[in-house]
Amino acid sequence: MDLAFLHPLYEHPGPWASVYVDTSRHTEGTPHERHLTAQALARELAGQGCDEATCGAVRSALEELAHSSEPNGRALFARAGEVVLDPSLARAPLRDSALWAPLPHTAPLLELAGEDPVCVVAYIDRRGADFELRTALGRRDAGTVSGRQHPIHRTSTVDWSERRFQLKVENTWEHNATEVADALAVCQEETGADLLILVGDDRERRAVHDRLPRRLHERAVEAPHGSGSRLLDEDVEQARAEHVRRRAERELERFLAAREPGEDGRAGAVEGVPALVEAAREHRIDELLIRPDGPDAHREVWIGEDPDQLAVRRTDLKILGEQNSWPARADDALIRSAVATGAVALSVTPATDDSPSGGLGALLRWA
Repeated sequence: MDLAFLHPLYEHPGPWASVYVDTSRHTEGTPHERHLTAQALARELAGQGCDEATCGAVRSALEELAHSSEPNGRALFARAGEVVLDPSLARAPLRDSALWAPLPHTAPLLELAGEDPVCVVAYIDRRGADFELRTALGRRDAGTVSGRQHPIHRTSTVDWSERRFQLKVENTWEHNATEVADALAVCQEETGADLLILVGDDRERRAVHDRLPRRLHERAVEAPHGSGSRLLDEDVEQARAEHVRRRAERELERFLAAREPGEDGRAGAVEGVPALVEAAREHRIDELLIRPDGPDAHREVWIGEDPDQLAVRRTDLKILGEQNSWPARADDALIRSAVATGAVALSVTPATDDSPSGGLGALLRWA
């Protein structure tokens, strides 16, 4: 997940109100239910010590969602009477929540907004293809490509003239597959799609897949559906979930390989809070790996005003010359450091491996 959009959260000091709200339910009573939710979450923040102005800003922002048709949910981050950032979520949170803390509680975004593959579904036949863009917010047409329209169909005879005709049919198929693959590559570049789903007969899917640029081979999957069928939402969601799982597994494999010391005796990856804090202070984190249910994710660390003012113990910050310090969750503190240094972050929950130890790890920029 590219964390650049979180920069506004670290341009101002805390404390922060962090709210996650589910907007996936839509019934006749939804506006009233959301009104009650807004009041309840504002009261919860007030009970944690949030100032009245910030509670009011959060309550007003939540009230504005009373008639929202958003399919999943919204996160709100507020301070000093102002909502600074309110990203939409790609997945609904398990429950509504509100937290008042020195840092914004951004770690849930890795699962709720982070890995949300944008998909282009290509419905392929021998004449060309229709493209459809799928995101967590819905679907829309993404273009059409038409190849040669004649000749398309084979014959069943073995006459020499018919053999020549069949060869022309083969050439037409190959030409059209190339046209579709080229157009799909352009569509992927224009939309930034993470995943390409090819729908059609086996031969047609394979012909297009083989002609895609090599850089797109890992992004393309073939759906086991017949020509002309339209993928159901659950089919797309399954493909997207599989893509996220494969990505997490690849990054874990990289992490496990880098964790072993190289010829110089140094490792290219670290795990555990003390090692990660040291790497964050030295701006060495390249990719932060977080398993939100890991015990280290909510472990307490100490922070100063700047992102690289981070320590396991409060006394360590004083040794570093920082006079002001506050306790914070380890995952949120490490994400703040990652944002400041241009690192990325990834939830490894979709993978089956239990690494990294404690739920926190990182691939390093240098050992």
